[in-house]
Amino acid sequence: MELTANLSDKAQYDYGLVLHAIDGDQKAYAELLGRYRDAIYFMLLKMVTNSSDAEDLTIEAFGKAFKNIHQYTPNYAFSTWLFKIATNNCIDFIRKKKLNNISIDHNAANEDSAPMTIPADTLDPEENLISQQKVILLRSVVSKLKPRYRKLIELRYFHEFSYDEISEELELPIGTVKAQLFRARELLYNILKNSSQKI
Repeated sequence: MELTANLSDKAQYDYGLVLHAIDGDQKAYAELLGRYRDAIYFMLLKMVTNSSDAEDLTIEAFGKAFKNIHQYTPNYAFSTWLFKIATNNCIDFIRKKKLNNISIDHNAANEDSAPMTIPADTLDPEENLISQQKVILLRSVVSKLKPRYRKLIELRYFHEFSYDEISEELELPIGTVKAQLFRARELLYNILKNSSQKI
């Protein structure tokens, strides 16, 4: 354990959880999520000043960290590594958002350029058919999930429930909802990735 000699007791405990997580221990993932979810969320909320974006970015940050958890080395605390992932992901998000806003504002301000085409809200018949096929495929994939994960995905993405509404509907703590929803999205992604059909 020479590598961890420079770590605090808290960071050494985290490293133990990381090792369990790498071995496939779901409780270790859940504990790491529980230890840092709120801190990550509030840091991101300061950066994006929008609770919905901060929630999605929090889930994304943990998603990226857990996907690459085997790359973590205990030269520094797990929390430092996690916050760096969350910060970088958030900076990318803000940069993309600014680029989108700039291109729209630039076109609107530049009167000499060709008029800006704004896409219609309605899809043309072909796009509509493709969109319907995507929904059918997505629903068929979701139906392969375990009932508890399936319900979470349906409430969040098909019925557009907030985390609070899902928590109330399923009578679960909001932390459990977020942890299970993260797991459900991961399972869904893996099913889609291995599916011969593409969305």
